[in-house]
Amino acid sequence: MDKVERKEEKEIHRTAQDVVNLLSVVLRTAQIHESSNVAVTTAIDKFLGLINYLISIEDSISLGLIGEFFYLNEIRIRYSLEYLLNFDYLIREFKKREIGKVLFKQTLKPEDIQVLLKAFIAAGFSDSPYETFYEFLSGTEKIEVDRLKKISEGGEVDTRKIIKKSYYNAVSFTKGVINKIKAGEKVNLKKAKRIVETMVDHILEEEKLLLGMTVIKDYDEYTYHHSVNVSILSIALGQRMGLSKRILTELGLVALFHDIGKIEIPAEILNKPTNFTDDEWKLIKMHPLWGVKAILKLRGLDNTTIRSAIVAFEHHMNFDLSGYPKVKKYHELDFYSRIVSVVDQYDAMTSSRVYSRIPLSPDKALSIMMERAGTQIDPLLFKFFINMVGVFPIGTLVMLDTKELGLVYESDVVFADRPRVLIIINKDGEKVNGPVVNLTEKDDNGKYLRTIVKTLDPNKYKINLAEYLL
Repeated sequence: MDKVERKEEKEIHRTAQDVVNLLSVVLRTAQIHESSNVAVTTAIDKFLGLINYLISIEDSISLGLIGEFFYLNEIRIRYSLEYLLNFDYLIREFKKREIGKVLFKQTLKPEDIQVLLKAFIAAGFSDSPYETFYEFLSGTEKIEVDRLKKISEGGEVDTRKIIKKSYYNAVSFTKGVINKIKAGEKVNLKKAKRIVETMVDHILEEEKLLLGMTVIKDYDEYTYHHSVNVSILSIALGQRMGLSKRILTELGLVALFHDIGKIEIPAEILNKPTNFTDDEWKLIKMHPLWGVKAILKLRGLDNTTIRSAIVAFEHHMNFDLSGYPKVKKYHELDFYSRIVSVVDQYDAMTSSRVYSRIPLSPDKALSIMMERAGTQIDPLLFKFFINMVGVFPIGTLVMLDTKELGLVYESDVVFADRPRVLIIINKDGEKVNGPVVNLTEKDDNGKYLRTIVKTLDPNKYKINLAEYLL
């Protein structure tokens, strides 16, 4: 391929990325402002300039979603770090409305895009989103829509079962590995890689369901659940940053073994219900070093083993190196260590452990982490993490201004403080299972139908998250 061809190919990919980016900007702006607002009309004009130029060359332009990737006229669009959040937003919004493809057939006018916006907003609040979208588009002959094709057929119930099984397989495997290492037996890490690859696939296809599993904490099996949760959250965070599937698998593996050094700590100390003594705390602080030794014994040296050992050593050192183990001279922490450190702190704070029987609520944990950003944790990665879990993470118990109680079911990328909520106690104080409501929904006067008043402690209300989220 000569220089001219390479330049042309680069231009094509850049233009395709711009289509996704500009469409995202139009839709996001329309969700915030009225359709006549100058911010909306300016965004529409920019999008029209590009899409009409492409239509003049190609006759028609289709933007399709298959799995986690967009295709422009059947050519896959490369992810762009510059536009990562807009790509991520558009994927979620397409999936939410069951849209597989939007076809722009002829030169478009602003009124055609206004019809598209009405369809998009109405479908977001509909129980049958695709049908609503399709019906609204009957107002223009220039835009068509196709339903999203699921790669594997079967309802959400079946998907939940598969993801639940994968999660508990990972917990069971982690328990088996730790027991084998304790007994001095050899461990086969090929199975670990297969399990992590499955989790990566689930994150790419059904992120909210797998993230929901990390909310369900098990006090008796804390060590194993914590290892799997940190692996899942690390993969999800890496996916938000546009890391490749191969890198996500490696990241998931090293995260799974970050705490393996704790096998050297006697169970009576690790499971002690009261505070640690100074001597016991010194022992706890040794687990990063013991983790390195345990990992290097697992198998021959390769890149993943080395990265696992580094993460085991560094995950408590802190972004500013104020943590442990203490070292005299050190360069910056490994990229994987910085990711694992963020999610490790979050999962530990929101779990009920032996030495911390009452977990923090997710929003309280995030507010503490916000104070630590820039010192204990990487501030940029924390921003990505907040974007991933939302201001009110999945599983947060909330009281609404309608006197209803609900569990946060799914975050909203645009409106971080307005997630989707599963109502579990209605305004009459009766226990119910649903519906799932969208807190961005407004009445005819533009007033929000529901707003979060405060977060509550599910333990106080004896609410079993697993009962609802599974």
